[in-house]
Amino acid sequence: MMKNKVFAALFAVFLCLTLNVSAQESFPFYNDIQRFKASDSAAFPASGQILFIGSSSFTMWQDVNDYFPGYHILNRGFGGSRLLDLIRYRYEIIFPYAPRQIVMYCGENDFVAPDDPPVSEVVNRFETLYRFIRGKYPTTPFLYISMKPSPSRQRFLGQYREANSRIQAFLQKQPHAQYADTFSAMLNKDGSIMTDIFISDNLHLNKKGYTLWQKILKPALLKQK
Repeated sequence: MMKNKVFAALFAVFLCLTLNVSAQESFPFYNDIQRFKASDSAAFPASGQILFIGSSSFTMWQDVNDYFPGYHILNRGFGGSRLLDLIRYRYEIIFPYAPRQIVMYCGENDFVAPDDPPVSEVVNRFETLYRFIRGKYPTTPFLYISMKPSPSRQRFLGQYREANSRIQAFLQKQPHAQYADTFSAMLNKDGSIMTDIFISDNLHLNKKGYTLWQKILKPALLKQK
């Protein structure tokens, strides 16, 4: 009887642990975050770096430091994340690092999600995340990169334009905050989207596209003293 009770107790503990792990892994990008945490455990990043946070346009910019020699950039872009994901994981990918500057590219994927949020909801998500960041880092310089136009997502261009405009207007009223307009620079003179700055998926940037971003971002980045 005692053995049965011990076995039942151990099984209950095992079941709880299993369910807890399963619940954690059900969150989007859970494994990406675990890789960041493992990397931090092995060698925690130095403070005072420029922290890049956001979605796949940063995730795929693995050689970002090569574009900005003399700057120290910690890239914590992950997957095709949304603003909701950055809010969820703020304690893992934003708050630990004591950055000298925070640079964000996120929001584009929020419109592609099944819940089909209106512009007002996406902007509200951005403002919520911004206020969380300011709660931790009240005066750390913050730079938001506009949602980009891409050939594969032309149906969202109107929403991207409106959201960009509203986020820009919000940031203009905030201290220590800047807005980088990459959207306009990625259009041809006739208003069409440049096609030679994307890889074959017509969504993510190629080297030419990142070079375009480099020229826009570099004047706004804080070089290491």
